[in-house]
Amino acid sequence: MKIFIGADHAGFELKGKLVAFLRELGYEVSDLGPSSYVPADDYPDLLAPVARQISKNPEGRGIVIGGSGQGEATVANRFPRVRAAVFYGGGQEIIKLSREHNNANVLALGARFLSESEAKEAVRLWLETPFLGEERHVRRIKKIEEISK
Repeated sequence: MKIFIGADHAGFELKGKLVAFLRELGYEVSDLGPSSYVPADDYPDLLAPVARQISKNPEGRGIVIGGSGQGEATVANRFPRVRAAVFYGGGQEIIKLSREHNNANVLALGARFLSESEAKEAVRLWLETPFLGEERHVRRIKKIEEISK
């Protein structure tokens, strides 16, 4: 599975650590940037490329990282076929549910609220959790897709 990843200035450091972590786990990672820290960057510019890739291939996975994850998910969810879930700490059951029930294909992480180890565990769990594919979940996702047309 190919994973597309991007971050703004607030998520830049964590992105580098997650890219290395994902590669250690054997995933093919496409780092869409930025390649250097720019403190005045704008997250929509940097995270839209990840969402665009997932919109073209909704079976892929994307990870977007910013200060809270909220704006990052907002950007990602503007693209057709993208279902972004936000995680910035707390119980990891929400990570599992985002995959099992919503088939989330983008994970938005709040770097200002997560330790490196929390982020790695969340990413690992999110990537390993399958979509349940139950009729009710499939039906709901189809309704979301209809709304976004």
